[in-house]
Amino acid sequence: QVQLVESGGGLVQPGGSLRLSCAASGSIFGMNAMGWYRQAPGKERELVATITSGGTTNYKDSVKGRFTISRDNAKTTVYLQMNSLKPEDTAVYYCNAEGFFWPRGYWGQGTQVTVSS
Repeated sequence: QVQLVESGGGLVQPGGSLRLSCAASGSIFGMNAMGWYRQAPGKERELVATITSGGTTNYKDSVKGRFTISRDNAKTTVYLQMNSLKPEDTAVYYCNAEGFFWPRGYWGQGTQVTVSS
């Protein structure tokens, strides 16, 4: 089992910034990609950004240039720096981890991000 614990969500005004963190623990041997997904009310969960163990990143088009995903040196914690936040970024943000030869991926419990004046 892999445990993912997220932190850093909250309420921010448009144009503001937040930094999300997700720490992985447990049976993380072979962990490869970590990423962030989000789900707004009434919408499907969507990919925001991912990063592989080799450092390759992928972003949703609408967050490119505003969000930055990174991992710590131990590669067990992933961060999402979110700048120039917009109301349409409001959602529950979920951390995800995938591994080589893992039978399935794992999800965190989610953290609420609300962008509102």
